[in-house]
Amino acid sequence: MRYLYTIFLFLALTFYGFSQEKTAATKVDSVTYYLELSDFNKGNFDFDKALLYAQKSKRYSQKNDLKKELADSYLTIGEIYHQLSRYNEAIENYIHSISLYNNFPPSSNSAFCYYSLGLSYLEKNALSLSENYFNKAEAEYKAIKMPEAIDLIDLQKGVIMKNKNDISGAVKQFKKIIQKNSSENLFDAKAEAYFQLSGIEEKSNINSAIKNLEKAYVVSKESSNTSLRLRIIRRLSDYYDQTKSTNLSHYYLREFVKIRDSIFNMRNKSAGAPVYEKYIANEQLKAIDKMNRENKAQEKSIKFSKLISILSIALISILSLLSLSLYKNNIIRTKTNQLLRDKNLELENAKEKAEKASKARAEFLSTVSHELRTPLNAINGITHILIDDNPKPEQMNYLNSLKFSGNYLLTFINDILEINRVESDVVEVEKIPFDLRELLENILNSFTEIANKNKTVYHLQIDEKIPSVLIGDPTKLSQIFINLINNAIKFTKKGNVWIIASVKKEKNNSVRIYFEVRDSGIGIPKEKQDTIFDSFTQGSVEINRTYGGTGLGLAIVKRLVHLLGGKIQLQSEVNHGCRFYFDLAFKISKNRIEKKTGPAYEDSWLENKKILLVEDNKINQMITQKMLERKKMSCYIIENGEEAVEHVRENTYDLILMDVHLPGINGTTATELIRKFNQETPIVALTAISLDENREMLLSFGMNEVITKPFDPEKFYEIIATTINQKVNIA
Repeated sequence: MRYLYTIFLFLALTFYGFSQEKTAATKVDSVTYYLELSDFNKGNFDFDKALLYAQKSKRYSQKNDLKKELADSYLTIGEIYHQLSRYNEAIENYIHSISLYNNFPPSSNSAFCYYSLGLSYLEKNALSLSENYFNKAEAEYKAIKMPEAIDLIDLQKGVIMKNKNDISGAVKQFKKIIQKNSSENLFDAKAEAYFQLSGIEEKSNINSAIKNLEKAYVVSKESSNTSLRLRIIRRLSDYYDQTKSTNLSHYYLREFVKIRDSIFNMRNKSAGAPVYEKYIANEQLKAIDKMNRENKAQEKSIKFSKLISILSIALISILSLLSLSLYKNNIIRTKTNQLLRDKNLELENAKEKAEKASKARAEFLSTVSHELRTPLNAINGITHILIDDNPKPEQMNYLNSLKFSGNYLLTFINDILEINRVESDVVEVEKIPFDLRELLENILNSFTEIANKNKTVYHLQIDEKIPSVLIGDPTKLSQIFINLINNAIKFTKKGNVWIIASVKKEKNNSVRIYFEVRDSGIGIPKEKQDTIFDSFTQGSVEINRTYGGTGLGLAIVKRLVHLLGGKIQLQSEVNHGCRFYFDLAFKISKNRIEKKTGPAYEDSWLENKKILLVEDNKINQMITQKMLERKKMSCYIIENGEEAVEHVRENTYDLILMDVHLPGINGTTATELIRKFNQETPIVALTAISLDENREMLLSFGMNEVITKPFDPEKFYEIIATTINQKVNIA
């Protein structure tokens, strides 16, 4: 896939000079100079230097407030990370770049940036996001009238169809590219299309797959893309091996090794001749010089001829032995290099297998936790309805136990999903204003009941020097302290818990704050302290049976602290409590936060509202309808997306509750279709958010808000009420 990257890089650099013409001469020269040096080193596979010069270009653009040049710098940095297969860092820089390009008219660079985002998300198998960015790239290229780029985008769309198991659509897409007239920019696309077709036909018709691969090989000869040729040749060798065509398999394998070694030799050509060759040359010069001196000696005296002959024979013998030794050493070195190359290939295969195993584990846990939410929604929802129906006193104990069990299971599922999300590096760090004192006080207030139950006294110590408003990620900071304080109170009965925040270092517009959570509880044995931050790990089996818990809290804390730029540390002694501490840096905000007072909504906002529920699960239909009717709302139910789109064309509702996973078209597609003719009606997503989903992604399809399953009743009503009220106020 990286060969397409090279083509678009060439297109981007072609138009790069044109995009710089309107900037002042001194600034253009500096940015252009750094970016050209970066591209030169990237072409020589020296990615460290390439990244160094791209970073210099970025800093120069920031210093001189050059928005468009800064966008170009972020784009170049993203390209380098993409070629290094560091896709998360590449995506981060592409997003910075596109946010700057959006302030300017469409250009080849902005289109290429969208395309690169699509490639990066395709490498991560995030197919919906990948397709979304390819569509944006296609729109940009059409706007600037670059139709030759559309073929490459069509190729990627075919790959997406293939990954979605839409084989017929993928085959049709690849054949459309193959049938086009050949041009310089189309050789790579045609070769890749043949390559993809061979992969589709491999299991059903190996001979047809070989024919397509042979065509790909022929077309690739017209291209300078060596990486693509290597992939084609390697697969040809594998296919002929499968068909027992040993000679052809060995022929293509030798061709693969020859091209790979030629690339290796080209990269090391500038290193000069090997040391032993220079040594031989010097020894030969010395021998010639000595023989000349001996000839002169022979002219002076015939008496020494015999001695000179003996010395000459000895010298020749020594040189022969030395040459033989060097020759053997050269053979040994060649074999060693080949062995190292083979071992490297084995290590690469082992790495790929380990990555696949890790990905399979994450996907399995994500799928299990996601699927458990549907029956759990029924348990929690029905429990909530039964408690509100004034049950008999003797039934309340059973219902409260059921509610506790449901909430415990929900916490466990959320922890599994959270640990997978953090480990997959899809978590983004927010930078928004928040009040640290208010955040810690609210967290402690939520633990009042369990603290009283354990007869635990907590102490909050906040340094007065800490600014009123900081800029950071309050959500992740809350997750950290909720887990740490929950553990401290849970393992400390009839004791004390201290929560400390103090200024460690302060500058003009930033501050580094030291945090500590300390308790006087049971403590952690020294032999367990090295593994206590691992997933599903607790002090012992007895502790798990006595106190419960998932063993994921501290693993989540460690990763979140790392994401925020800190490192958590632990000091503990059995029966003398634990001390967790870390420090984080924050920007200081000069603005004040307006505190909201009063309830989040009023029941009058919900009365007599018409709600359309799009949900295919019968139990979820019943629970959601009951919850809506309790607040005097009317509910109409539709079970699939197609009928929902047509129904909304002819009917008016105050709000639509749209389940994301539906039979036929899913909820996101249905929302996009509704938004084409109805922009006013609020649409709220209902989803058990999985590892590949996030709130921002769902909102990008036109949804106004997101409610996660299982429903928290108060949050459920609050989101519906505020969404409807916001629509009324806007109208």
